[in-house]
Order: sequence, then C-alpha cells, then structure tokens
Amino acid sequence: MAKRPVGITRKCLRMILEASRDMYPNEFGAFLTAEEGVIDELVMIPGTVMGRRHAIFQTWMLPPNMHVVGTVHSHPSGVYRPSEEDRHLFSNFSGIHIITGYPYNEEMWAAWTNKGERVPLTIVP
Repeated sequence: MAKRPVGITRKCLRMILEASRDMYPNEFGAFLTAEEGVIDELVMIPGTVMGRRHAIFQTWMLPPNMHVVGTVHSHPSGVYRPSEEDRHLFSNFSGIHIITGYPYNEEMWAAWTNKGERVPLTIVP
C-alpha cells in the first residue's frame, strides 16, 4: 500500500468545501485519491446516501482498480472531530479521512488516521 498522503491540493480542498456547502444541511461524502502523496481528486460513487447526520457509502460501487487513499465527509454541526460512527468507518479504510465542519471554510476541517488520530495535511498550490 502507498504511504499516507501528506498534502492536499488547494483546488481539491476548495472542491471539498464547496461540495460540503452545497449539501448543507445534509452531510457530504466522497472518497479521495492522491498522486505522489498529495490528495488531488474526489471520487463520488453512485448510490451514496447523504442525510442530516450521515453519509452512507456504497463501497461495492468503487471500481476495483481505483486507488483510494481515504474518505471525506462533512459535519453540518460544525464539529469536525470524528464521532464513534466515523471511527467505525475509518477502521474499515486505511489512509486519511477528512472531516469538514460548517461553515466550511479553510479553517474548519481536519485530517484523521484510520485510528481517529489527527494528522497534519499541507495545502499545496
């Protein structure tokens, strides 16, 4: 497996924040891919259910050759720490898990390991 990403492109972060705002008051959810250790793409899969307190992924819809490095979802409450449900999701995927919080600006997000530990991600141009 590839190393855990250490960065995210500003363009990808802005797409995440915009998608989070667009889905408000529901949660937004997607998968992440990276190139050379930098998250650069969102992967939205068919059938993802996004509600006020959940984003349910249809993981079986992921293409088998897709190299997913983690997940992203929003918390309309503004709290971007992982819940117990988030930690359960994280435990099923290695890599990075980003949570954004309302009002979805560049100060209201964080990255987490699959064990629920916060890790830094550098924003790159």
